[in-house]
Amino acid sequence: MHRSRSSLLALIILIAGHPCVHAADKESAEKDPRAPYTAFNTLIGSWRGTGEPEGSRAEKQQGFWIETISWEWQFKDQKVWLKVAFEKGKYFQSGELRYLADKHLYQLTALTPTREKVVFEGKLEEKRLTLDRIEPKTKEAQRIVITFLHSNRFLYRYEVKKPERTSFTRVYQVGATKEGVPFAGPGDTDPECIVSGGKGTMAVSYKGKTYYVCCSGCRDEFKANPEKYIKEYEAKRKK
Repeated sequence: MHRSRSSLLALIILIAGHPCVHAADKESAEKDPRAPYTAFNTLIGSWRGTGEPEGSRAEKQQGFWIETISWEWQFKDQKVWLKVAFEKGKYFQSGELRYLADKHLYQLTALTPTREKVVFEGKLEEKRLTLDRIEPKTKEAQRIVITFLHSNRFLYRYEVKKPERTSFTRVYQVGATKEGVPFAGPGDTDPECIVSGGKGTMAVSYKGKTYYVCCSGCRDEFKANPEKYIKEYEAKRKK
């Protein structure tokens, strides 16, 4: 019996590590490049971020800051990604979030206020996106963790780990609340974005009919390919 269980465990490990396990995810991403980003639909829009450094109460109060975080979809040549901008951001100015199908990872390429480009990669597990990088000069491990609390609230924190350390230390955290949306959250009657499937907040018209999109990126994509998205939308409604 013990040998049988060991053999079964070995088989499970072998299957889990086999590239075919991820084939469905890759095929889904290739068929519809929007698919890997559906978990981030609630991010789309403008957020009021309140940041504070780690430390004593006095240090937190002294280092406190407010920033505006804006997320939107981007489309180009059958490729899809998310763009983020930080107004009055203390540590980041802008960024792009992409899904790397070959690695089964998400990649965040961000610009700091001094225009330095930093690249983080990691996985989305349940409602938490963990992204890591190694600073080339110091070999310091750096981490961004984005936690989705609900449709109107998310947190992101920045952590570091020195080469000689075994655990990460938090440097700061930002709590973000969606602007212009009641804290109770969206209702069942909210319109759906015809492009992304997220919450529609902007009206667009085509041949006398009104549809909704969630951001300017989806608005421009709809205007460029209205028949495609209307066909998809109508097919979804019939199911």
